[in-house]
Amino acid sequence: MMKKTTITIALAAALLSISVAQASEFDGGWIGAKAGTDRSHVSGANTLDTQPAKTYGIEGGNNWNMGSYLLGLDGFISSNRDATHTAGGTITGSAVYGSDVYGLDAKLGLPVGNWLPYAKLGYARTAANHDLNAFSGNGAHLGLGLEYKFAPHWSVAGELTSATAKSNGEKMTNNNFTLGINYYFGKPPAAAAVVAAAVVAAPVMMKEVVQPAPVVVEAPVYKTIFTDKPVTIEGANFDTDSAKLKTTADKKLAEVVDFTVKYPESNLSVTGYTDSTGKAAHNQKLSERRAASVKAYLVKKGVPAAHILTKGEAEANPVASNKTKAGRAQNRRVEITSVVREETKVRVNN
Repeated sequence: MMKKTTITIALAAALLSISVAQASEFDGGWIGAKAGTDRSHVSGANTLDTQPAKTYGIEGGNNWNMGSYLLGLDGFISSNRDATHTAGGTITGSAVYGSDVYGLDAKLGLPVGNWLPYAKLGYARTAANHDLNAFSGNGAHLGLGLEYKFAPHWSVAGELTSATAKSNGEKMTNNNFTLGINYYFGKPPAAAAVVAAAVVAAPVMMKEVVQPAPVVVEAPVYKTIFTDKPVTIEGANFDTDSAKLKTTADKKLAEVVDFTVKYPESNLSVTGYTDSTGKAAHNQKLSERRAASVKAYLVKKGVPAAHILTKGEAEANPVASNKTKAGRAQNRRVEITSVVREETKVRVNN
């Protein structure tokens, strides 16, 4: 039986360094719930001192990726619970009231990785109850917030908002501080495609190993030639602190899919890496997520999941210096390796 030689083909992926964060982490439709503290104040015919009360609300909307910034449109409903307020003006003693507020905001965000600081401005309709049940008015709604994407579909947000309304010579102001959780619809970031790719050519080596077959009397003699298959692959890239594939990764990862079609029995080892910035535990998880993103893409394209092994090596095995921006970009990568066996049997003249 003739021996077979295995060759290892490394498919290297380099990363582009992006000067501004992309808004794609927060792109699309979402819905959320929030709770916190409300402080309301009434001035005019009656003066009611600010007192704290609980507030609850739901909201939802859609965000649009504009490159280095994000635009959104949000609708909201909040319920500010009843509280006893020290009264003045035509009301003596104290007043008990709460309010319901609903409206629509335009939002401007400046995403940085998984973080989204934002401001919003819009319209609010306020309706009070109990001792102020005749109060109902329109006004401005504005807010500042900070949102963090901790999972493909989920985020948390802290927000400070202020709603004003005027009615019959009185002005009510509701200042709310809330914490909320949001759910994003659509494909998760790990399954979405990413922005641009750097070209890294795998080294090409060729060698010939001649092993003559056993000689049989009056039988032809053969030799077996083993050849390393030359491969040039451009890799999939990731934004800083992101595991989402870029849109231009399709063409390059398609070459990996073609490879598995030609060698259906081959197994792929997908290893994710990061640069040296960030904490070790975070980098380990990020490198695993990057490898998982590549596997999810390949499985979606028909590569059997059982033939793909993923792992993360964090900042291990750097291919460039982490002291420079360009070097860190090269180290944020995913490497794909496979082992195939290919031989050519050639008849040799006696």
